[in-house]
Amino acid sequence: MTRVRKITGRITVVGAGPGDPGLLAVAAVEALQGAQALFADDACGPALTRLAAVPAQPVGGSPAETAKAMLAEARAGAHVVRLVAGDPFTSEAVTKEVLAIARTSVPFRVVPAVSGGLGAATYAGVPYGPVRTVAEIADVSRCDAEALAAAPGTLLLSVPSDQVADLGAQLVANGLKPDTPVTVSCAATSTGQQTASGTLGELEFAAAGMTGTLVVAVGKVVAQRDRLGWWESRPLYGWRVLVPRTKEQAAAMSERLRGYGAVPAEVPTIAVEAPRTPTQMERAIKGLVTGRYEWIVFTSTNAVKAVREKFEEYGLDARAFAGVKIACVGEVTAEAVRAFGIRPELVPAGEQSSEGLLAEFPPYDDVLDPIDRVLLPRADIATETLAAGLRERGWEIDDVTAYRTVRAAPPAAEIRDAIKSGGFQAVCFTSSSTVRNLVGIAGKPHARTVVACIGPQTAATAREFGLRVDVQPEVATIEALVDALAEFAVEKAIEDRERAAAVAEKKASRSRRAR
Repeated sequence: MTRVRKITGRITVVGAGPGDPGLLAVAAVEALQGAQALFADDACGPALTRLAAVPAQPVGGSPAETAKAMLAEARAGAHVVRLVAGDPFTSEAVTKEVLAIARTSVPFRVVPAVSGGLGAATYAGVPYGPVRTVAEIADVSRCDAEALAAAPGTLLLSVPSDQVADLGAQLVANGLKPDTPVTVSCAATSTGQQTASGTLGELEFAAAGMTGTLVVAVGKVVAQRDRLGWWESRPLYGWRVLVPRTKEQAAAMSERLRGYGAVPAEVPTIAVEAPRTPTQMERAIKGLVTGRYEWIVFTSTNAVKAVREKFEEYGLDARAFAGVKIACVGEVTAEAVRAFGIRPELVPAGEQSSEGLLAEFPPYDDVLDPIDRVLLPRADIATETLAAGLRERGWEIDDVTAYRTVRAAPPAAEIRDAIKSGGFQAVCFTSSSTVRNLVGIAGKPHARTVVACIGPQTAATAREFGLRVDVQPEVATIEALVDALAEFAVEKAIEDRERAAAVAEKKASRSRRAR
């Protein structure tokens, strides 16, 4: 008799660490990406849970109830991930969950995480060294303050904000000097992290205004933070930056902004739709196959996508481009073409815009060029600059509507209010249409908002709407735009410091004269 074995899933308990998704172990990321059921602590925010392909189920009730729910999913064949704030085995409740799972035959594993104390100290610039004591204190009145005060090296203590004053008093009462350097960090490793320096005797003043669980670093090495602090000293740290692009388009820009410490807010201003009638594109694709064109010029990744989708619809592939030269307005568009399996012949080396492409585009030569026609698949609202310039160079143009751009729905009321009131430190425009549509659906950015434009046409449109353009990179790419914004922030910070120093010197001079 053949016995049919029921397929059983598995459970992976993942430590989320102190909060920054970049600190997750490779095994943790792989587990999240492969999860078929996800149970997550409330403290694990969307930056962590969005790594999984399934929505997070909240954890409620007792450890036994949580384990029962996970086991039910696993016995049904699912890969279950239990995402834990911090490190799994620092939590008594999570340890009880794992013990309940271990009493069954369901396979499980545990992926550890960077501890909150070590992560917070590193992000605050505290070199805690090889000798340190890391402790999570839920109740200061029950901790062994005498042992902590006598411990060698650096103390890294996680403590509720309302117990910080008691912690400082107990450590001083047990022998630590009141002038021992300390740092206090809240929202550690997140873009909202704040770190303050002080002394143990005035610990409550250093922690003033901070809430939640704080990480207190105590020891002589803390004094080196002024030179080693890196997380909060990044050029755009704490800047809210408006990214008026769709989520798919905004990914690269938002990631680069986060690398500089910014908090990007993605607000779609346009939606891409197919042309109202397919006739133009059908005729263009037929022309590509039959050799009607010498060149095809791509001005955006959306144009590449539109042509590629038509190719797939007709069962064509990159071989249909045989004999056709390809030009791209910029490197980002060129990457989309290369992903199609084709190498473009022309990408402007200088300014990556319509003007930059025209500056390098060859004129038509009736001896060297067997065909005098160029295919230009574009948006329905594209400007005439490129088409007119190509005609001036002797080319015949088939200007084809490959896709339509329509205005997106207005963003949420709080986003609109922030745009108008200066709640965003900067906005990054990547096309003229993003300028027009953002103003149309949400209003003009506040005068104090830094306006960054990817190229001259976008900048010209911004000025038409009365915006002051503060940043424009030499090369029209997403990377260059974000880098230029970071450089602007550095220069602005230097100017602000110099201005503050001049004001302070002026006040001091008045005070000396008065004396």
